[in-house]
Amino acid sequence: MNSKLFSPRFLVLCAMIAAAAFTRLMPHLPNFTAVGAMALFGGAYFSSKKLAFAVPLIAMFLTDLILGFHSTILSVYIAFALIVVIGMTMLQKKKAVNIILASLTAAVSFFLITNFAFWLTGVLYPVTPAGLAECYIAAIPFFGYTLIGNLFYAGVMFGLFELAKVKFPQLAPVKL
Repeated sequence: MNSKLFSPRFLVLCAMIAAAAFTRLMPHLPNFTAVGAMALFGGAYFSSKKLAFAVPLIAMFLTDLILGFHSTILSVYIAFALIVVIGMTMLQKKKAVNIILASLTAAVSFFLITNFAFWLTGVLYPVTPAGLAECYIAAIPFFGYTLIGNLFYAGVMFGLFELAKVKFPQLAPVKL
């Protein structure tokens, strides 16, 4: 067995991501979940790029098995994967300002990608520039909830993990 894979750090990171994914299953305001924060967190803390993508994506997929899939689900996963990349790049230094900027960037990316994909379906909006504008305007309230959710849950997740690292030094990254 790979001791690094089943280290206390790995297990705590996975548990935190599972708890974040669970917020999707609880009653909540539209888009006010820990999904964006979960992707940022995975990107920021897993040293393995494969795990940084795999663990949050698997958690998302497992909750989608319960919630169901929809016609634009691929755009959600694309946006989610991009948010992992944002976590990898913008959060190499875990400072409050970086977490806030990454949360904002993640919310904007998710908003642009998923609403563009929904507009392309032509279900509610004509596939015209005016229809795209109408789609984005109608989605602004959801963007607000996404942004607030990202900021709140990123603060909770990053804050708790950094506090836990102080109390439990074995949660610090394993140096090879």
